[in-house]
Amino acid sequence: LPCALEPAAQAHLAWLDGIGARQLGALRRLPRAGLLRRTGKPLLAALDHAYGDAQALHQWMAIPATFAAHVETFGRIEHAEALLVGATALILQMTGWLTARQLAVITFTLLLEHERGRAAVPPTLLEIMLAEPAWKEAHLLRLLKERLAKLELQAPVIGLALHAGQLQPMLPPNAQLFPEPGGSPADFKRLLELLSARLGPDNVLTPLDTPDHRPEQCNSWGPATRSMKPAADADELLERPCWVLQQPIALRVRDERPFYMSPLRLIRGPERLEAGWWDDQAVGRDYYVAQGTDAACYWIYLERSQDARWFLHGMYA
Repeated sequence: LPCALEPAAQAHLAWLDGIGARQLGALRRLPRAGLLRRTGKPLLAALDHAYGDAQALHQWMAIPATFAAHVETFGRIEHAEALLVGATALILQMTGWLTARQLAVITFTLLLEHERGRAAVPPTLLEIMLAEPAWKEAHLLRLLKERLAKLELQAPVIGLALHAGQLQPMLPPNAQLFPEPGGSPADFKRLLELLSARLGPDNVLTPLDTPDHRPEQCNSWGPATRSMKPAADADELLERPCWVLQQPIALRVRDERPFYMSPLRLIRGPERLEAGWWDDQAVGRDYYVAQGTDAACYWIYLERSQDARWFLHGMYA
């Protein structure tokens, strides 16, 4: 390489040309002491950096604390599936950021920007919620592809923006030698995520525990990708029947005993329930486990009111 390429040698090019040192290799072979007296330290320092003889202090790459990336499309995109090319580039950037930060994503958002002007349409928001934290691009792209396949664009898209929402530390890989039979819990959750993306979150549901003592209120259904709360204690679950009727059935009374296909014998109880006063649906009940002559067990209650009546509310397996 010619010495003219080194900025520190510009002031000494005439002298270097006169002594025949026109290339950096020839300049490097000159005695350092004499070169230092004639040119000074800057040229020697630049020469050492060029050949890697000097220690270079490099700055560590600063990884952003949050992830947000944007890309513009090459033209007006009118079909949602055509957005997958730009979305793939954004997903690859996000997974690289997740790996560098040792994080996994739980929710991320893809923003579709439409044309601006008088007839401008607000950006379309696609929020992807995962049942389990993930960081691998193949799984994230599969979910995004399913969502885009169901999307109908209101207007042409001119740009995409991806934002990582809720995050969690990345879990260590499974160290088991043999795979679990039937798949691991992570495989099951990935299947739920894929079904939710394909069928819609309102069509893939899971039972949710609601903090309410009333049996007709404590059980509800929600999206399967929603973060699950810890289940109730096992001892408490054993007291409840697997089948709770949506509408309690009024029971007849024979010989001062509740009757359902046969006289019922109370074998456990009472369990008193007082709740619902805060929403004008107050209930006062005494619950019992009763058994019929066929050994079938039922969950019944006595309504605590002036006109006390027996009701069947659930059945045990």
